[in-house]
Amino acid sequence: MTHPLIYFDNAATTFPKPPGVLAKMVETYERTGVSPGRGSYDLAVEAEDLVFDTRKRLARLFGAPDPNRVIFSGNATDALNLCIQGLIRSGDHVVSTRIEHNSVLRPLYHLKQKGLIEYDLIPFDKMGFVDPHDIVAAVKPNTRLVIVCHASNVLGTIQPVHEIGPLCRRKGVPLLVDAAQSAGVIPIHMDDWAIGAVAFTGHKSLMGPTGIGGLVVHPDLDLQTTRYGGTGIDSESPIHTQDYPHRLEAGTINLMGIMGLSEGLRFVLKEGIDAIHHREMRLLTRLRDGLSPLERVESYCTQDLENHVGLMTLNIREMDPGDVGAILDADFDMAVRVGLHCAPLVHEGIGTFPRGGVRFSLGPFNTEEHVDRAVEALSQISRTKL
Repeated sequence: MTHPLIYFDNAATTFPKPPGVLAKMVETYERTGVSPGRGSYDLAVEAEDLVFDTRKRLARLFGAPDPNRVIFSGNATDALNLCIQGLIRSGDHVVSTRIEHNSVLRPLYHLKQKGLIEYDLIPFDKMGFVDPHDIVAAVKPNTRLVIVCHASNVLGTIQPVHEIGPLCRRKGVPLLVDAAQSAGVIPIHMDDWAIGAVAFTGHKSLMGPTGIGGLVVHPDLDLQTTRYGGTGIDSESPIHTQDYPHRLEAGTINLMGIMGLSEGLRFVLKEGIDAIHHREMRLLTRLRDGLSPLERVESYCTQDLENHVGLMTLNIREMDPGDVGAILDADFDMAVRVGLHCAPLVHEGIGTFPRGGVRFSLGPFNTEEHVDRAVEALSQISRTKL
């Protein structure tokens, strides 16, 4: 008997989307799909109002004081590049961690290869956490930026950015938080936590479509423009406007993506961030406990699930993770993510480089039955004779 697909790749993109999100997104676009902020006629004003309303709700979500500093981008990677490229200058030093995604590692690497900057990457401990004091100890007189991934897309560990931010502020260095895995599932308080900027994406726990994300910039932090073009204001000037949000938004923004993000936000706020997180962690605990008797199954940094999001990376000893993923897909109708998960230094740290691991990432529509079937599938695979 063929079962419907069980989707365990929510850390890449949540699927399916909440009921009604896509329909409402299309319905709104059919009615208001004009260029926001590019005309004075009523429909253009209505579209701009929708965009600004989404900025306001995102500012409230992240505890940010100014909705005009909510910048829309293509995704979290795009947003991280906006901040990194807009702040760092030749001769600067950056502090980040070995738990980062390539969306941070690669921009830093390329700037270093060009001879522009130097950087230090702080290791994580055996439980998957970075010590805030190790980060601050690496700050130098020319350190321009500290970058920390809030929740690891490999280990699921939540880094203590609420401690790191105030320590960075005392050093006079802004903190950039990569919230790709935490936005919508873990509360973030920019003002209270002394965060300079937060990069987020819409297609994960914010329940929106792909192709929309953003950067929330605190008023204490100014970023230089790195993209130039039309903004709908100051058109007579050859200089790109320096007013926010247009300073960092060039060209027509992704209105349909913003509409979808807006509807995803409605779902998240209605369900409650804490409730969503609690439910996903209950399922993750059930998965971990169900797998614990299986001698050949090894998971990473799951001994204590406090300060985690709902994902787990594992391996079956003496089996290639790619083979495990293929069997789960072909024989058990389960979608998981295998490999290095765009975070090679994490896999180096847990000893799974270069093959990586098998990631199960839970979402709001996974069930206890899904988890139990995953445990049974891995039990069967782990009994495979070598």
